[in-house]
Amino acid sequence: MAGLSRKHPMLRRSRAMWASRRVWQPRLVFWAGAISIGLISVLFAILADWAQALFHALVGAHDGWRFYLPLVMTPLGFVLCAWLAYAFFPGSQGSGIPQAIAARHLRDEEDRSHILSLRLVVGKIALTVIGLFSGASIGREGPTVQVGASLMLQAARWGGIAQARGLILAGSAAGIAAAFNTPLAGIVFAIEEMGRAYEARTNGLVLTAVILAGLASMGLLGNYTYFGVARDTVAFGSEWPLVLACGIIGGGVGALFSLLALKATRRIRRWNALQPLWRTLVVAGICGLAVAMVGLASGGLTFGTGYAQARGAIEGAPLPPFFFIAKFAAGLLSMVSGIPGGIFAPSLAVGAGLGSTLGLMLGAATGTAALLGMAGYFAGVVQAPMTAFVIILEMTGNHDNVIALMCAAVLGYGTARLISNEPLYHALSRVFIAEGIRRRRSRGVEA
Repeated sequence: MAGLSRKHPMLRRSRAMWASRRVWQPRLVFWAGAISIGLISVLFAILADWAQALFHALVGAHDGWRFYLPLVMTPLGFVLCAWLAYAFFPGSQGSGIPQAIAARHLRDEEDRSHILSLRLVVGKIALTVIGLFSGASIGREGPTVQVGASLMLQAARWGGIAQARGLILAGSAAGIAAAFNTPLAGIVFAIEEMGRAYEARTNGLVLTAVILAGLASMGLLGNYTYFGVARDTVAFGSEWPLVLACGIIGGGVGALFSLLALKATRRIRRWNALQPLWRTLVVAGICGLAVAMVGLASGGLTFGTGYAQARGAIEGAPLPPFFFIAKFAAGLLSMVSGIPGGIFAPSLAVGAGLGSTLGLMLGAATGTAALLGMAGYFAGVVQAPMTAFVIILEMTGNHDNVIALMCAAVLGYGTARLISNEPLYHALSRVFIAEGIRRRRSRGVEA
């Protein structure tokens, strides 16, 4: 064979080209997948902002009968989203992060395809946008994780790449990085929240995916900070009580959200089992009506992601004292309704509102208090303190508050662990893992 290669150099070159193609084709497909995550994340963000703006334009601030339009529009939108998710996009319900976590635990390709696929990319984006157009208190960041993981897993199928679990992790990290323009937070999220048993060999995949998705996003939107630039700095000598209050109280309230969400979703799931479709629609309609009533009672402040309210608080505009309670209720109702949508942005808005209220009580600057409240509350909800303080740090562009944010996040996490030792996303992921196991067993019985 060696002699044949020496006699025929063309044969030797063709073999080298074939070997080179086998090496570079998976890489090119992987890079294309990462870039597509960044581009689709930008499109998702534009559609989400457009949907929220259109909802507020239709409803009006205090414009006669239009102010009460959510009493019809919101429950109908919730029912429509629930029906579409049940009938056409099963697996798209909720945040999307639990699905990505579950997919890393499932070994069978067919089981993964039920919760990560191109069909679900379309459904997740479309239904989240419809939910925001209806006034739901949801975010697009969690859904972007499922979208990113789905795109990267599809790239693995096309490119013949074997590292499915690593690529799901990389796609999830790229989704967070592109959604918030927070590359460090994407990496920390992958390590802390997505991969509790993180494998060092996936470092290159995660870093490359985050870089390429981030470059694609920045190419369209530029380099920006999600909440602008926070100017206030924590003065530890006089404001350490605020750090303690935001960390402990924020973590406790965040843990309460997680606990109530898990208990409610479990009971609703058991109740829905007898008549899955009709009872799913009833729950969605009731939750939608309740979200509309909370929104009207708050003057429209709790509709949508809460981005504008959180940014205003960070920039120094105090939120109404009870805003965080209303936003907490709207976010909880939106989550347990079962419609597609995330809790990242609404949770940050609740935290900003809680911090703003504590700041007013303790005589502290609103911007500082909002930042610390976000760190404490978010760490309490997801029980991921590193992700909490890194993501808030990158979203506000203020590195003077690193230690204060770390303290608030760790206190929030510690308090949450005392109340509930069950991380929200991982508890929800077990539902999808159990469904995958049941499907595999049923296929085994049929075979």
